[in-house]
Amino acid sequence: MSKRTRHPAVPSKEFVRFVSIVRRLRYECPWDRKQTHRSLRESLIEEAYEVIDALDRRDLPELKNELGDILLHVAMHATIAEQASEFTFRDVLREISGKLIRRHPHVFGGGTARGAGEVLKNWEKLKMREGRTSLLDGVPPALPALQRAFRVQQRASRVGFDWRKKEDVWAKVREELEELRSATRTGTKRRREEEFGDLLFALVNFARFVGVNPEHALRGTVSRFTRRFQYIERELGRKGHNLQDATLEEMDALWKEAKRKKLPLSPRISRTRR
Repeated sequence: MSKRTRHPAVPSKEFVRFVSIVRRLRYECPWDRKQTHRSLRESLIEEAYEVIDALDRRDLPELKNELGDILLHVAMHATIAEQASEFTFRDVLREISGKLIRRHPHVFGGGTARGAGEVLKNWEKLKMREGRTSLLDGVPPALPALQRAFRVQQRASRVGFDWRKKEDVWAKVREELEELRSATRTGTKRRREEEFGDLLFALVNFARFVGVNPEHALRGTVSRFTRRFQYIERELGRKGHNLQDATLEEMDALWKEAKRKKLPLSPRISRTRR
């Protein structure tokens, strides 16, 4: 029998205290009292991206802080639901515990799984038995488009609907690029948009075949661009110049300088909550 990892004790006292604090805020704080499930939607998305930012920067103290913010949203939504007699925090915990047990029969039941790939296939089968009508039902429409395309392709791949080799995917990328070029010459705006989308979708497919998450890749590129452009701004300011007066040659020289310097990730900009 394999040794199990020893974990710290379940923080039951801290959890009870935390829930009590959230409930008190809901009753006594004017701002928290006026919130609804819908009003908290955008800030929940923001908090999720704050977690991603902390992970990208490998900032463990900030990750700890941001995970707490996500937990706050879970507790707030559960408290709002309790007040409206919709469901309780206990219902939330029972639902997720039951789901994890049902979907991991190789851990909690008599099932077997020979690897991570088989776990994913079994996971999809179990979800379909729970009432989903499509393999793609579980991909949230609100995901960023690149990430959604990646997830949709992954789901289809699990049942064999996929390219056989990356060379075929690359040929599809080139085909879509030519179609986009044609659309930019003679096509309507709608056709240009459709062909551009097809090209992006094909590139996402190729990224998947070479082991790259396209959302992560583009986010990294945007971050590098931001750091280098801000370097241009700083250096011009240090010389008493500004962007409006600088020539393209000056900015390009500073861009290359920033690229050589391999600038570190920018520190996180603090934001005012609420």
